Amino acid sequence: MGERPVLKIRHLTRPGIAPLDLDLAGGECIAIGGPSGSGKSIFMRAIVDLDPNEGEISLLGQSRSDVSAPDWRRRIVYVPAEAGWWADRVAAHFDDPDLAAPLMVRLGLTVDALGWEVARLSTGERQRLAMVRAFLTAPQVMLLDEPTSGLDPEATAKVEAMLRERLDQGVAMILITHDATQATRLASRRFRMAAGVLTAMGDGGGGGGP
Repeated sequence: MGERPVLKIRHLTRPGIAPLDLDLAGGECIAIGGPSGSGKSIFMRAIVDLDPNEGEISLLGQSRSDVSAPDWRRRIVYVPAEAGWWADRVAAHFDDPDLAAPLMVRLGLTVDALGWEVARLSTGERQRLAMVRAFLTAPQVMLLDEPTSGLDPEATAKVEAMLRERLDQGVAMILITHDATQATRLASRRFRMAAGVLTAMGDGGGGGGP
């Protein structure tokens, strides 16, 4: 890839994760597979500094240590498999519901859902609304943990179409998925994590263990 990586990770480690290095280019998606409990999610949490960790991470050449935590998590947005909800109503989770509405429609959601209580949302509705929240942040990197696991093929296709648009705009992505066909559709490189060790699959490079 000759250009400077958007995300550069060096010797990142924490309990459950072996030291690893990874470069991610703008407009690139890498997919990570592996068994449950192998360290995939805690790897993403380490990148956004949600858990104690060691190592050097930079975004467009700027060290994570030089950026406030809230700003870092806006620039690198993490969408966990189970997104957090801090208010009873859906609309309260959006600074500007009017901006959220067209994205919701594109993902097959009704705008009426803004007035719903979070408790009535299905798993798939929660996942798509979490994606809307992430898109509205306009991040430079997206960390996606099984973002379509609760969706049917039609809704999955809609989410993937919007992800491809962001890739075309230069957003970089790390995708955790157990769906090999989804990894093939979205990712240019594939990795596997087992017992906290990240290994490149095929001819791709950039990951490693101790």
